[in-house]
Amino acid sequence: MHSNSDIPFHARHDDELLTLDDVAEILMTPVNTVRWWRQTGAGPEFFKIGRRLYTTIGELRRFIREQRLAAQPVIDRPKAV
Repeated sequence: MHSNSDIPFHARHDDELLTLDDVAEILMTPVNTVRWWRQTGAGPEFFKIGRRLYTTIGELRRFIREQRLAAQPVIDRPKAV
């Protein structure tokens, strides 16, 4: 059986659960940064099952898309003539 990390991110199902550690690994970000994002409401939304925190692949994709769109300039730069 394959572990989840063996499956490429783009091939994973939107409902698949991820832990804080999984999100940090995928985003190549320290776990404490993901925790901080969660505390400030700046990162993907997490929920609890028992005592553990989870998010979904779909929610992480939404967060990545939101960050990518926010980084794009609203007005295009003038083109050189």
